Amino acid sequence: MIISVTKAAKEWGVSRTTIYQKVNDGELSRTADKKIDTSEMLRVFGEPVSKKRTEQSLNTSDNTHLNSPTVQSCTALEHQLELEKLKNEHLRQQVSDQKQLIENYQQQIGQLNKTLEKANASIHDFAQVRLLEFKQFEPDDEPQLEQKLNTPTATTVEKNKRWWSF
Repeated sequence: MIISVTKAAKEWGVSRTTIYQKVNDGELSRTADKKIDTSEMLRVFGEPVSKKRTEQSLNTSDNTHLNSPTVQSCTALEHQLELEKLKNEHLRQQVSDQKQLIENYQQQIGQLNKTLEKANASIHDFAQVRLLEFKQFEPDDEPQLEQKLNTPTATTVEKNKRWWSF
């Protein structure tokens, strides 16, 4: 169960300053909404003061009827039940946190898939453009290239080369 710092201080009979000091020292943790899990309070401070007072009144000598083994075992069972409830709530919170994490990861996967699809589309478009450029210079165009090389300009260059050579 999650409770405020003020409520925790009242139930456990400690000051809020003490709780904040334990949090700052790393001995006590708080949730994202700045509240404290009662299981954390139990771990650090033990039983709440109100429960301790109840147990003390049960253990007084003038309450001999309440000191019977049956009453003591019932009290122990009630205490154990409360602890189990706290553990159960803590586990539920952990499951909820894990579900949120999974949901975030699934969103990230979706975004990465979209990015990958865009990249693949860009690669495909680029390949199509290169293929079209390549097809412009197919083997059918080779005779035209040879004609361009055999133009009068090319023969003039050859003649000039011969003129300069001795």
